[in-house]
Amino acid sequence: MNLLATSATDHRGLTMTLFGIFVLATLGITVWAGRQTKDAADFYAGGRGFSGFQNGLAISGDYMSAASFLGIAGAIALFGYDGFLYSIGFLVAWLVALLLVAEPLRNSGRYTMADVLAFRMRQRPVRTAAGISTIVVSIFYLLAQMVGAGSLVALLLGVSGDGAKRWTIVAVGALMVLYVAIGGMKGTTWVQIVKAVLLIAGTALMTFLVLAKYHFNISSLLGAAADASGKANAFLEPGLKYGATGTSKLDFLSLGLALVLGTAGLPHILVRFYTVPTAKAARKSVLWAIGIIGGFYLMTLALGFGAAALVGPKTIKASNAAGNTAAPLLAENLGGGAGTTGGAVLLAVISAVAFATILAVVAGLTLASSASFAHDLYANVIRRGKVSERQEVYVAKWAAAGIGAVAIALSLFADKLNTAALVALAFAVAASANLPTLLFSLFWKRFNTVGAVSSVYAGLVSSVLLVLFSPVVSGGKNSLFPHSDFHWFPLENPGLVSIPVGFLAGWLGTVLSREQADPAKYAELEVRSLTGLGAH
Repeated sequence: MNLLATSATDHRGLTMTLFGIFVLATLGITVWAGRQTKDAADFYAGGRGFSGFQNGLAISGDYMSAASFLGIAGAIALFGYDGFLYSIGFLVAWLVALLLVAEPLRNSGRYTMADVLAFRMRQRPVRTAAGISTIVVSIFYLLAQMVGAGSLVALLLGVSGDGAKRWTIVAVGALMVLYVAIGGMKGTTWVQIVKAVLLIAGTALMTFLVLAKYHFNISSLLGAAADASGKANAFLEPGLKYGATGTSKLDFLSLGLALVLGTAGLPHILVRFYTVPTAKAARKSVLWAIGIIGGFYLMTLALGFGAAALVGPKTIKASNAAGNTAAPLLAENLGGGAGTTGGAVLLAVISAVAFATILAVVAGLTLASSASFAHDLYANVIRRGKVSERQEVYVAKWAAAGIGAVAIALSLFADKLNTAALVALAFAVAASANLPTLLFSLFWKRFNTVGAVSSVYAGLVSSVLLVLFSPVVSGGKNSLFPHSDFHWFPLENPGLVSIPVGFLAGWLGTVLSREQADPAKYAELEVRSLTGLGAH
């Protein structure tokens, strides 16, 4: 058992108490919000009653996932400059989402991404494609979060064995279904707001303590991190992870494309823009989100290099080979070290924040996918719009339970797998299938139903196939199946190929089909997307 697990075991009561307080508090918020949920607008969009500041916090809570908090700190601690590129990629990705799709989506849609895609197309084929894509992206993202939750909580509570991880996965899955089924968007939004405040406060505290250790001299911090890494100045220069070969450089380009473009197509991020009453409030929430998210990603610099300097890459790797426990190990060190009360308290607090991060994100993902099933597939495809709002919300709640059950079942089988493959798949599908279709729908007058369906399915199938036959799944010691080798695609992330395939398929499907787009419908969508006139 490693040092972190040993320390966590010594103070397990404290850690479990903090976890329990957070879970009970958020469940209380969810029950309260559930009592305010009266109709479909309340369930899907929180009654569109959140202010710009509240929605900005909630967007931040949805965006800053466990990958951001735990993964980036670990990547920086192990790979220095190359790890910090993740922070830059996530932040730039958010700016792309804002500039290209945020406000037009808020003005044009109602509850889901498919509302925009199907606005000037034939409803059933487009909603079917968009609904399938949304659910696939959400489930794979859910798997990554839930598998991470199982590993993290089992480690932090000092328990070992597959049984503990699997019970943790079941517990997280049950909680996310409760959050969505009881509270809907209102409950989920308040959970995300609470989580965002906790995460920013915890990160700011750790950043302050790290900088204080080095008298607020960033050069001293970077120098100490470089010395502790064993790589000297190479730790602070490009190339430690993505510079050894030509393939690794292409892999970095592919990953960067998936991160930057995939975020603008992630369904659980996009639906957040439907929760504000006006386009002006949407712009305000965007400004707040930029400030909060930007500040957070800057602080990951201090967390990552602080972990490298104070904990050391060897200790971090001994705890978790991927570096996912760098932030908790740093918290323990800043509190006084292993075995101290201060170390245990700070470790328990940061552990609870990490757990809150996972819970909030899985709730958002479950809501996005269940809303897409109920609103797009059930109400508009299966029932052809002949369904009441009450029936639709009822189906959405059962869909949340069903999607939660699928995610739990898959996570139980995937608990030993490399979660990077699951995250890569989610971002690659979003960038390859959702984003091209969204951009073409909003900005290309000639775009038609054949193009939309072609874009979604081509992006979906190509990204899934390329990941299945990549080194992430087979052919390497860190792959999903290390003892088999059936990979023929050399890159770990398919974005470099599958994103152009999605755009190309959308263009080809449009120009080769005989279907004529309706210019009046495009004009109406253009006016609505730019002005908000007629928006729900």
